[in-house]
Amino acid sequence: MKTNKKLANAIRIFLVAGMILTAGITSASAYFTTYTEAEGGYPIALGDTTTIYETVSEWTKHLRITNQEGSEPVYVRARAYCGRMYSLSYESESEYWSKAPDEEGFYYYNKILEAGETAEELRIRITNPPQDASDSFNVIVIYESTPVQYDENGNPYMDWNLKLDSTVETGTDSGAGGDS
Repeated sequence: MKTNKKLANAIRIFLVAGMILTAGITSASAYFTTYTEAEGGYPIALGDTTTIYETVSEWTKHLRITNQEGSEPVYVRARAYCGRMYSLSYESESEYWSKAPDEEGFYYYNKILEAGETAEELRIRITNPPQDASDSFNVIVIYESTPVQYDENGNPYMDWNLKLDSTVETGTDSGAGGDS
């Protein structure tokens, strides 16, 4: 009888240990899914900072990028993404914004942005907005800044492997449109 009790206790201990060891399997399986959503972020300050200002009106996102006071001179570039249902066009009254001939799709501000200066506005418009103004949309803007580099002759150039930190401030105007 004593051996049956020992055997029963051993089985109980084995089952409890098995349940403890397998408790995390569901969480680990969920980690390897192909879909995830994220929200928020953590700012990283590296010294020099550029800030993007975005407003939305009449199916257009208006971008202005500022190199903060005290920062080194930088070059900037921007690119926007949206769902497949919509197409985007880039517009600017500045001769400094231009699309690069590469396949990356970035628009480059080809003027050095000194400390405290703001790049001229770049507008990103949804060219085929939905018929129902209540439909929402997302236009995601990726922009980068890089410190101005100089070659051995003192000529400035862009090196997109060097990046600065960024911050975002958003606002909306009272025009037709949806989510920014």
